[in-house]
Amino acid sequence: MSTELVTRKIMDKTAPNRSTAIVNGESSNVLNWDDVRFKWAFPLYKRMLANFWTPFEINMGKDVQQFPQLSKAEQDTFLKIIGLLALLDSIQTDYAAKMADYITDSSVNALMVILAQQEVVHNHSYSYVLSSLVPKGKQDEVFEYWKTEPKLIARNEFITNGYQEFAENPSVENMLKSIVYDVILEGLFFYSGFAFFYNLARNQKMVSTSTMINYINRDEQQHVGLFEKIFKEVLNENPEYNTPELKEFAIQTFRKAAELEIEWAEEIIGNKITGLTMKDVSNYIKFTANLRCNQMGFGKMLVFPDAPTTNPLRWIVAYQEVDLGKTDFFEQKSRQYTKASEANGFDDL
Repeated sequence: MSTELVTRKIMDKTAPNRSTAIVNGESSNVLNWDDVRFKWAFPLYKRMLANFWTPFEINMGKDVQQFPQLSKAEQDTFLKIIGLLALLDSIQTDYAAKMADYITDSSVNALMVILAQQEVVHNHSYSYVLSSLVPKGKQDEVFEYWKTEPKLIARNEFITNGYQEFAENPSVENMLKSIVYDVILEGLFFYSGFAFFYNLARNQKMVSTSTMINYINRDEQQHVGLFEKIFKEVLNENPEYNTPELKEFAIQTFRKAAELEIEWAEEIIGNKITGLTMKDVSNYIKFTANLRCNQMGFGKMLVFPDAPTTNPLRWIVAYQEVDLGKTDFFEQKSRQYTKASEANGFDDL
């Protein structure tokens, strides 16, 4: 039977400032960054702060001119992806807050608060893009897609059902399973959509929107890294939950998620978007599913053993990294392409 999670106390005079465990531990809840349990927490805190951005920084002028010039297929795909992202990031804000309630460690809890704030910024960015490009009526329609698109409904319920189980029955086991769903949401479900925007950018289309997507993508990579660390720390402190059943759950859940993502990609991308083939996108999704499963500690090539061992969309790596500052990456005349590595999520398996 899975151990029930206890919510963090607002203050505990009898407990030390440094937490005794990441969940179900003791902590005064006073945060002293010079005395925290996990050595990775402060460096991650600094990186998340350094990446602070808002949609207001991005000039949408050129995109406003270009959007009517996109093909009908490109316009439809553009709007459907924005609709999907808006729903998932809204869910993510709430999930991060619920997760934070059960994190004993005050430094990790602080990171979750920053993560939730970044998800709010992401959601604002979709409104910002849409308000720049389409009338209010169309914007409202896009924000309703999640209720009417059958494939969107299936994808969304897949995630929300996993989150809901944790919300209604907060236990160590359900927390671990919800983190698998989180990594799927932030590290797999967005990725065919990201590929679409980056493909537009490499064809000098909708560059401002793609820059904004790039900032979101960068945040999501850090969020996946944070949840990966939480997952591993919980298992390290509660090894009885590191079972073959959990591993099999993760593999099957990543596989189902990838299948849903491929179905979605077939609808929005298929073979109708110049520069992207469905074969490459499908292989990219399978490659990413294997990558994420391995990142969680379960091993390589377990979700799709026949998937490529190298990223089939190698060009995309250059569009997923922002050079250490907040310059407009896509409009730089000289780009410093970041080498693919485990840190940025696209090393060779």
